[in-house]
Amino acid sequence: MTLQPTALPAVPAMPATTGLMATAPDPATPGATRQSAADTGGYRLPPAALQAIVDAPRTPALSLSPRRDLLAVVQTPALPGIAEVAQPELKLAGLRINPRTCAGSRVAFGTGLALLDIASGEETTLAGLPPALRLSDLAWSPDQRHLAFTHVALEGGAGNPAGAVELWLVDIAARRARKLSPQPLSAVLTRGFNWLPDSSGLLVHWRPAGIGKPPQASAVPTGPVVQDSEADGEVRQLRTYQDLLRSEDDARLFEYYVTVQMVIVNLDGSARPVGAPGPFSRTSVAPGGAYLLTHSITRPYSYLVTAASFGERIEVRDLHGAVLHTVAVLPLEEGLPPGNDAVSEGVRHVAWRADAPASLVWAEAQDGGDPARPAPDGVRDLVYLQAAPFAAPPLLLARLSMRYAGVAWGRDDVALLNERWHKTRQYRQWRIAPDRPDIAPELLHAGSSEDRYNSPGAPVMRADASGYPRLLIGPGTTILLDGAGATPDGDRPFLDRLNLITREKTRLFQSAAPVFENVAAVLDASGTLLLTTRESPLERPNYYLRDLSQPAERQLRALTRYPHPTPQLRDIRKEQIRYARHDGVELTATLMLPPGYDSARDGPLPLLMWAYPHEFKSAGAASQTTGSPYRFNAVSYWGPAAFLAMGYAVLDNPSFPIVGSGEQEPNDTYLAQLVADAEAAVEEVVRRGVADRDRLAIGGHSYGAFMTGNLLAHTRLFRAGIARSGAYNRTLTPFGFQAEERSYWQAPAVYQAMSPFNHADRIKDAMLLIHGAEDSNSGTFPMQSERMFQAIKGLGGTARLVMLPHEAHAYRARESILHMLYETNAWLETYVKNATPRAQGA
Repeated sequence: MTLQPTALPAVPAMPATTGLMATAPDPATPGATRQSAADTGGYRLPPAALQAIVDAPRTPALSLSPRRDLLAVVQTPALPGIAEVAQPELKLAGLRINPRTCAGSRVAFGTGLALLDIASGEETTLAGLPPALRLSDLAWSPDQRHLAFTHVALEGGAGNPAGAVELWLVDIAARRARKLSPQPLSAVLTRGFNWLPDSSGLLVHWRPAGIGKPPQASAVPTGPVVQDSEADGEVRQLRTYQDLLRSEDDARLFEYYVTVQMVIVNLDGSARPVGAPGPFSRTSVAPGGAYLLTHSITRPYSYLVTAASFGERIEVRDLHGAVLHTVAVLPLEEGLPPGNDAVSEGVRHVAWRADAPASLVWAEAQDGGDPARPAPDGVRDLVYLQAAPFAAPPLLLARLSMRYAGVAWGRDDVALLNERWHKTRQYRQWRIAPDRPDIAPELLHAGSSEDRYNSPGAPVMRADASGYPRLLIGPGTTILLDGAGATPDGDRPFLDRLNLITREKTRLFQSAAPVFENVAAVLDASGTLLLTTRESPLERPNYYLRDLSQPAERQLRALTRYPHPTPQLRDIRKEQIRYARHDGVELTATLMLPPGYDSARDGPLPLLMWAYPHEFKSAGAASQTTGSPYRFNAVSYWGPAAFLAMGYAVLDNPSFPIVGSGEQEPNDTYLAQLVADAEAAVEEVVRRGVADRDRLAIGGHSYGAFMTGNLLAHTRLFRAGIARSGAYNRTLTPFGFQAEERSYWQAPAVYQAMSPFNHADRIKDAMLLIHGAEDSNSGTFPMQSERMFQAIKGLGGTARLVMLPHEAHAYRARESILHMLYETNAWLETYVKNATPRAQGA
């Protein structure tokens, strides 16, 4: 879509870039020189080989219909321009809102919609779609007669000149779309619509008619902003958040944008309101269609936490909006007790039971939500069930020694209940009979969430006639399990049938070399007709119909034939390699080499290593193989593989485990293990003769950027580092980060040692820092990169800081992505590819 310049805000002409280095030729622009202070050159383009990767065609997104015989095909457009990304944006209580559309400001859009018939493979275009479609969300009606979707119009009609979220409806039989709702939707906290269980209409969140203009901030303050903390002896984890409320003016603006009018919109476009407008954060109709569960945000608000932690009223209403039952009134929650197993005190995870007309299920912590407290009688959580009309006391469904992790509902005698404990990585799955108290709970599986080799897979679910997901239960009380199939030789996805009575398992399907085939959906009740994705190193993923009832040679039929997106890189070489750390921990990585590479002719290459550390509680789990050698050789602009086009070898996703066995915390030995991981990877690629020890680079995004800073500070293994959207000073995230449960005051030595900012004086190799100027990710504030750059600059090191305007934790605009590649390529050319061997002892 070509956007009209008059309809868009002013956009930046350049990213903010600063650097410290000797003036040197810019390898990306012949005859140009890098600047030693602020760079005012605007957005730059990388070499054509990298541009081609950015502009490669993207795969459509597919949505399976309830009867599993149609696919909605949503065309994925090219990257948006900076003008799109730079639209007005409000930052309120952790939300980012486009005030023009009354919706989230950072969403992706589809630009085309079609239907694919699975039986024939025929794709049909739809008539009546809005011009310049910007499809945000879609949902099939439970009876499959209609498909609803939202179209985000930047310019609305006469009543909505600033833009709107519009609700549209596709008549499946007629293959025609039409606009359904006369009033624009509010999609700030939700997508703005859900189907009624009987498919007669939709429950919609409208922007309230007559709400007026947004409240304006006071020109003159009425007083200071004050926050209090009274000593109560309670220790709470207060994570760091962006985009918080800062004043009562912000609070009023927040209320304005989260207030919605619930409406039932019929298929003919007629509508009736459901109660009065309110700040509803979640709404859902019971499977039986007679009740409505609502969550509404309540005051007081907070300047310390996001809207997700604000107080709320949870109520059951009728379909006219009248409150019939109050489930809970939950207070504002400014932090949880320490630990990753901490939860809210009181009612949580309130939801409808999927296989009953109107029954609520929820959990309540028995230890005050504090994992450090003793569990009364060994019980951490109780799970309750309460049926309409909600007059009788709730029934106790389960007593759990760990934290409640959800239920997969099936029928009155079959449901699967999950519990887990993060500290030990343990989990359990129970078979329960929710309406049969005479049947005792039965343990189906217990193990470690880290143990991929022994994972049983996830139960296959199917939408029922009301649109709610339920277990696919076969004859003899059997269910299907869909798993990744991790093995020492790589992932081999599978589909099993499990008899819940005898516990007998039958393997129905498993991917086999030399391809990687994954079950995307089970199309029939027996588990013999499958929709799969199938790929190989040279063939991109495509959808196939696999009929297991047929002889092996006749089972497969292709549904899609998407071409190779980057044929110029088709002949890259990829190998899944295994090697060991000095302490015996087995590691995995994907080694990729440029097209046409010949080791005898070309010798060792400059290499880019791209990684992300992970914490483990056992060396055995850390040693398990990840990935598959038979996946497609995908080359994306986001990862390191793009630089194969520039002649680099790439070591993608090498294992960087940080292991803490027993009572030891992984981060107690973070630096030693991190260095050992890097040393093992370097030694392996050098031993293989594909990488030049004097021309290695390390890079990563987010926690991978944190890793990059630490490896440059504590080793001389790499000539340069690429650090994107990272955090470098852990004292600025004092209540934990990643899987670290302890606060700074509990483990100050760990926080100090792990912070590369504290060791900036030891960084002797070149570090490129790239950051989205509007990063909203908890912990990776843009200031982290700014302060890290200032430290290196002030200490006389070599660094460059690139702040990408309007970008968040991940980058969206085509100009931003191209500039990111330009900067990365120039950095690698200067400090890695053209590097001379280090002096002895350097």
